Amino acid sequence: MEASAGLVAGSYRRNELVRIRHESDGGTKPLKNMNGQICQICGDDVGLAETGDVFVACNECAFPVCRPCYEYERKDGTQCCPQCKTRFRRHRGSPRVEGDEDEDDVDDIENEFNYAQGANKARHQRHGEEFSSSSRHESQPIPLLTHGHTVSGEIRTPDTQSVRTTSGPLGPSDRNAISSPYIDPRQPVPVRIVDPSKDLNSYGLGNVDWKERVEGWKLKQEKNMLQMTGKYHEGKGGEIEGTGSNGEELQMADDTRLPMSRVVPIPSSRLTPYRVVIILRLIILCFFLQYRTTHPVKNAYPLWLTSVICEIWFAFSWLLDQFPKWYPINRETYLDRLAIRYDRDGEPSQLVPVDVFVSTVDPLKEPPLVTANTVLSILSVDYPVDKVACYVSDDGSAMLTFESLSETAEFAKKWVPFCKKFNIEPRAPEFYFAQKIDYLKDKIQPSFVKERRAMKREYEEFKVRINALVAKAQKIPEEGWTMQDGTPWPGNNTRDHPGMIQVFLGHSGGLDTDGNELPRLIYVSREKRPGFQHHKKAGAMNALIRVSAVLTNGAYLLNVDCDHYFNNSKAIKEAMCFMMDPAIGKKCCYVQFPQRFDGIDLHDRYANRNIVFFDINMKGLDGIQGPVYVGTGCCFNRQALYGYDPVLTEEDLEPNIIVKSCCGSRKKGKSSKKYNYEKRRGINRSDSNAPLFNMEDIDEGFEGYDDERSILMSQRSVEKRFGQSPVFIAATFMEQGGIPPTTNPATLLKEAIHVISCGYEDKTEWGKEIGWIYGSVTEDILTGFKMHARGWISIYCNPPRPAFKGSAPINLSDRLNQVLRWALGSIEILLSRHCPIWYGYHGRLRLLERIAYINTIVYPITSIPLIAYCILPAFCLITDRFIIPEISNYASIWFILLFISIAVTGILELRWSGVSIEDWWRNEQFWVIGGTSAHLFAVFQGLLKVLAGIDTNFTVTSKATDEDGDFAELYIFKWTALLIPPTTVLLVNLIGIVAGVSYAVNSGYQSWGPLFGKLFFALWVIAHLYPFLKGLLGRQNRTPTIVIVWSVLLASIFSLLWVRINPFVDANPNANNFNGKGGVF
Repeated sequence: MEASAGLVAGSYRRNELVRIRHESDGGTKPLKNMNGQICQICGDDVGLAETGDVFVACNECAFPVCRPCYEYERKDGTQCCPQCKTRFRRHRGSPRVEGDEDEDDVDDIENEFNYAQGANKARHQRHGEEFSSSSRHESQPIPLLTHGHTVSGEIRTPDTQSVRTTSGPLGPSDRNAISSPYIDPRQPVPVRIVDPSKDLNSYGLGNVDWKERVEGWKLKQEKNMLQMTGKYHEGKGGEIEGTGSNGEELQMADDTRLPMSRVVPIPSSRLTPYRVVIILRLIILCFFLQYRTTHPVKNAYPLWLTSVICEIWFAFSWLLDQFPKWYPINRETYLDRLAIRYDRDGEPSQLVPVDVFVSTVDPLKEPPLVTANTVLSILSVDYPVDKVACYVSDDGSAMLTFESLSETAEFAKKWVPFCKKFNIEPRAPEFYFAQKIDYLKDKIQPSFVKERRAMKREYEEFKVRINALVAKAQKIPEEGWTMQDGTPWPGNNTRDHPGMIQVFLGHSGGLDTDGNELPRLIYVSREKRPGFQHHKKAGAMNALIRVSAVLTNGAYLLNVDCDHYFNNSKAIKEAMCFMMDPAIGKKCCYVQFPQRFDGIDLHDRYANRNIVFFDINMKGLDGIQGPVYVGTGCCFNRQALYGYDPVLTEEDLEPNIIVKSCCGSRKKGKSSKKYNYEKRRGINRSDSNAPLFNMEDIDEGFEGYDDERSILMSQRSVEKRFGQSPVFIAATFMEQGGIPPTTNPATLLKEAIHVISCGYEDKTEWGKEIGWIYGSVTEDILTGFKMHARGWISIYCNPPRPAFKGSAPINLSDRLNQVLRWALGSIEILLSRHCPIWYGYHGRLRLLERIAYINTIVYPITSIPLIAYCILPAFCLITDRFIIPEISNYASIWFILLFISIAVTGILELRWSGVSIEDWWRNEQFWVIGGTSAHLFAVFQGLLKVLAGIDTNFTVTSKATDEDGDFAELYIFKWTALLIPPTTVLLVNLIGIVAGVSYAVNSGYQSWGPLFGKLFFALWVIAHLYPFLKGLLGRQNRTPTIVIVWSVLLASIFSLLWVRINPFVDANPNANNFNGKGGVF
């Protein structure tokens, strides 16, 4: 699909496909045949024979096979040519194997019966060729010479033609290890030497058995590499064996075997005391609760019972939150090793293609300039341009978004080369030019200052054009919007419009100012019709999955919100250090990055940064099975979104820990057969990349295998799972992505419109088992949970430079509405069949990971005991009762130890995580604010939605820019019903303090002791709600809120004292009787 093809709109159900704007039709470049001597098994050079000629393994058809593959096939394989099925003849230097006939033309007595010598000879010959060459290809086998051993192996590279099916809508597939991860239709394709008149299956090219043998050989080479790497790490001293002038080259060869990331454990000096204190706190908590439940307060039984119930729930909630943080870890990546293995200078990049999703709905709430900065940062990432495609989902079908994206594409032709030329960070122009730094520092190019000033002028003009479009869009014409050529805008009716696709930039057009290609930029607006359920953001993301699979089919997907720009241009490479790692890449469903924000007030009044969650909780989950998906800044494995199982090792397939501990070892029977079958299936997937589903077997049926029937699906069931699109179904079987080079752009356009039609998902598993899961407004939690339940792991990547930055609502009402939406989604999951409490016990979800998910969905319920506990101090002050009876010295010890353990746990947690105490305190404050407002509303709204069917509207969080001054939005008061509960709690506690002090004044000195305990709890509540009170009062002419609070308190107290003292009335004996119980005087 070309960038100059114009906007394409259509409706599959109505059989419509219209090209709205057509500037020019660029023809595709003709394909050229490449008849290079490349081994068709491993992808290496065929090499030379001893005579100096090109090595020919098969004298019948000259099928390109290198010497190591030839030796391996003769020794451990079928001993036949994979193309013509002719038995390999023994060449000079090769050992004799069983079945070889006496050959007159081969006189090699020295090597005839010495297989090891012959094999080593072939390897050394190959290695000499590799290291003498001036340019080495990454996929060539590199010997591990510096460790004192020679290993014939290859570096694992992504295979663009790794297709799960050997036949299907896109035809038979090749396996070519040196092919680019993204297959460009314009690029030449390696051609095998075959007879076109014969069936390809007769040559073994579509034979699954042959592929399994090839993959088995590759697996052995990878195991050898891993073993040698392990031996090097276990060696003493860490010295590298190897001398000579090529030592640096040998070290580089070893670097390709090293992992691209590593786990950085928390020092035991920090983690061990933390765990000990947790255990001690649990013991102390048990004794505390035992005392509280066995010592009721007779004269305040309702208050005591309420407090005990609340404390038990708080203890349960603490357990759910605390134990998933038992194994916190850090990670670091090695981008240099990623480059050595997959992205060497001067060689074609072997990095896999990535599709980036940007979602937007309302351009008036999500300003187009913010979205434009996000898109510009994506187009200028430090990643091969032919491996990046940016998809912008406009779920509001707004012409403003379309036109602003068109302007963005034009500006990108100037901005992208500027970013890459001077290597600037960040690559979102609004935030780059807003930096208050010395941009002349470390800039050695004399043209930088001049070009920077010119680029800033260009950006200011770009902003003027975008703002003009925004101003124009404020008033909608009565006849609707029309495009520049006079065509009516197809999306005038946001609830009834066809699907729309526009490629603004691509490989066939839209070069930058330096003449270089730009990444693809594609506008997508899915079809919407009345009477269809569109599932909001989750439905839009699933439409992007399908349309991207048809057009580019990147092996990995990265989704960001429209206000989250790439702050680190190497963010995709950071994710690839995990996704392309041979050890963990095949079982990693996604790499989650932390959310960082711009535009937050200095003290982060409403805990918008969520530092405690991202720097403590997420690190703890990373040590178990991985972090939860938070909705943005996440790189997905496409196969995980398709509902496939991960490639698990034998250790991963061990029985679930709950089954192991509660039920003992498995009994023989059906369950044992099922476990053995799953184990066998997992090992088969880990041993090779052979297709799970063979389309030929699907069409013809598969009889006689009861166990296999569960995974072999008919063509009809495949369509029922993925939908009725043969192009998309074929793309789902391609593990390493890419599209076939022979596809017709017109066919792709038609299929792209088809897969975003509103009725495509009907009677399929989209939203149930595939893609983003439906059923909750927080689709992110549900989607990640389903992946973890299938056995996938996730990775938490926190690079030194934040990968993404976004905006957050700093206004109190907007922040509470955002928290309300999150909490409502958790309640929806709690009341659904996907609840972690009872779902997925037959999967591979680990126990602590399940506990973390349970905590994620039940935390809104804590609002009920929390608001009751916050009102208790006021009732105690007003009624002169207390929830705790008079305690002995022994009992007081447990109270003191409990408070000490809480404090020490927090201090040690901050110590190993690096979180500041201010961030921790802000998080505690907003936990109370959100718990007494948004969480409480979410509980009742969730019950109404699930039980009564009363739905609540989804409110898009505003991403408005701060144009009225620094943090002007922070002081704006916006009324919402969410403000009522915390305001009530504040007023009740303030009244309670005044009433308690006045009662103590009336009662005498003996009542001041119990008063301090009650005042402590009341002031504790007010201290936590203090940021809420500041937001409630607004700017107030910049008068400090604390002054207002203390003024009201002191004025009330002194007023009561004035009434009590009554200095204008003469004292008399009756007054003494009145004060018989003790007064002020």
